[in-house]
Amino acid sequence: METGVLVQKLIDTINEISKISDYRFVVKKQYTSLARKLKLLLPLFEEIKDIIDQINVDTHEDEENDHDEDDDDLMKSLMGFKLALDSAVNLLTFGSQGSRIYLVLEREQTMRKYQEISARLEQCLSGIILGKLDISDEVKEQVDLVISQFRRAKGLVDPHDVDLFVDLISVYRESSVANTDSAVLRRLAEKLHLMGINDLKQESEALHEMVASKGGDPGGRIEKISMLLKKIKDFVLTENPDINGPVNEKVTPSSGKCQASKNSKSPAVPDDFRCPISLEMMRDPVTVSTGQTYERGCIEKWVEAGHVTCPKTQQSLTNLTLTPNYVLRSLISKWCESNGLESPKRTGNCGAYTTTSFCTPAERAKVGILLRKLQSGNLEDQRSAAGELRLLAKKNADNRICITEAGAIPLLIGLLSTVDRRTQEHAVTALLNLSICEDNKSCIITSGALPGIVHVLKKGSMEARENAAATLFSLSVLDANKATIGSSGAITPLVALLEEGSQRGKKDAATALFNLCKYQGNKGKAVRAGLAPALLKLLKEPGASMADESVAILSMLASHTEGKAAIGAADDALPTLVNLIGSGSPRNRENATSVLVRLCSSEQKHLIEAQELGIMGPLLDLAENGTERGKRKAAQLLECINRFIETRKLADAEATEHVQG
Repeated sequence: METGVLVQKLIDTINEISKISDYRFVVKKQYTSLARKLKLLLPLFEEIKDIIDQINVDTHEDEENDHDEDDDDLMKSLMGFKLALDSAVNLLTFGSQGSRIYLVLEREQTMRKYQEISARLEQCLSGIILGKLDISDEVKEQVDLVISQFRRAKGLVDPHDVDLFVDLISVYRESSVANTDSAVLRRLAEKLHLMGINDLKQESEALHEMVASKGGDPGGRIEKISMLLKKIKDFVLTENPDINGPVNEKVTPSSGKCQASKNSKSPAVPDDFRCPISLEMMRDPVTVSTGQTYERGCIEKWVEAGHVTCPKTQQSLTNLTLTPNYVLRSLISKWCESNGLESPKRTGNCGAYTTTSFCTPAERAKVGILLRKLQSGNLEDQRSAAGELRLLAKKNADNRICITEAGAIPLLIGLLSTVDRRTQEHAVTALLNLSICEDNKSCIITSGALPGIVHVLKKGSMEARENAAATLFSLSVLDANKATIGSSGAITPLVALLEEGSQRGKKDAATALFNLCKYQGNKGKAVRAGLAPALLKLLKEPGASMADESVAILSMLASHTEGKAAIGAADDALPTLVNLIGSGSPRNRENATSVLVRLCSSEQKHLIEAQELGIMGPLLDLAENGTERGKRKAAQLLECINRFIETRKLADAEATEHVQG
């Protein structure tokens, strides 16, 4: 990066800092001071920029001008200052838009970070040797002043902040609203400036943003901070029943619109009815694998952002299945009815489809037009409409919900048997994209899609076959669908695609087969379809790009009687597996050993062949350096081999004694 460009970036960044305002009162004094000091440096960098521009002009006119080492020193100093300045921007932005509660509870960490950044800025600024630059005396004096101010910066917390911290901690440690002194809640709401509905929403959004951007609470406190905010919000709503609107109106939880009400006091929503992410009453509660319940739209957006942990417990999600919590939904509905509120219900065209879509009326109208084209009977209209629905369903979760609610799934299923290959491809891919939404998986199955998907898997274009396989993989995520898909005749064409498809097609087929073979009843079907030799063939391909999927499926098949027999009957099974144990990835070595444990524990001929192929060396290495499961499997196989060797020695000794006798 050229020095002039870097200096311009510094100028732009300081101007960006000038636009940040309204710092949270917790850090207002320190952050305002930091921003002011940085803005005082703007004349310095503007003068440096002018000097560099002039040097560039002079250098251009004098081609024999040598490179000056001072330029490198200046560049290094400015680069260091730029990094420190970027950290300051992040700090100041959070001080303006971040969670008030977090800033108070983590005041020591916040002030420590403030002091660290101030020290870095002072150090980098001192490293810029102004004496070698033609900087005006006035600017030099200003820079010296800023440096001295940085050195004096202590980031002390005001006494009233300490008092606020004590109040927050007292509520933080309590488990219920009943234990909380209303006077304390009032002080917190007033000091934190959380007396208005907009302030409460901003605080909720700030907490949500922290979770979404960093994969969890940076201080490990997100759950309790959320509970704190709930207590404050419930207190504020109870004390100020008109906060949501005029006295004779109330806000319904399902629509957000005002309607007449005789009761001016809005009841506090029970904590158990609130989503831990949004802090709002749940309309469509769903439970994740950790047992925690969330609003469906919130947890779907969390997962779509790439997170694989539970927001509340921070435990890993073992699967992404969202199970509707009908009991809680019923309790919420009864509570709403007893309090004169509109019950949060939604009904879609796929049975109990309850997910809320945030599509605009214009978007819904567009979907309606596309569905009418699907029904038109005109081939070109059907092709274009299916293609547009395919793209819309790929775009986001709201579109997937909207398209399903409009009744698209049965119409798309009808196009799976069309003679037009492009339309067929669009239809199956649209179903694939719709199946990303958990509710849609069951809806697609119950709407009778499987025969059409299997037809495409057998007869469609290569891309359509690949997407049909991917659709089956998506649908088979639900355990209830595995047996249904296995009985639909899908396994044989999946094995065929595994053998003859493109690289992507093979992977789509393999992932679908892997999911389906988790169900014991499908393993025999897969073996009879020729899956074992097809997988062994993939393992022998140059580069073995499908090794991970192939050996993982073989490991599952080996647990089935027919599967074990089919693998053992293949001439190339033992050499391929032994080679994989010697040179494969840790996970592949582990799975290959698992297969051999199954084979060798039942037939001695496999033990003999494995020893002849030189398995002992790789096996000993795996027992020492493999994954935990790999070590266990290697130990099992070594024990099996040792028992066999001891048995042979004993048999040989007995035979020798018999001959000598």
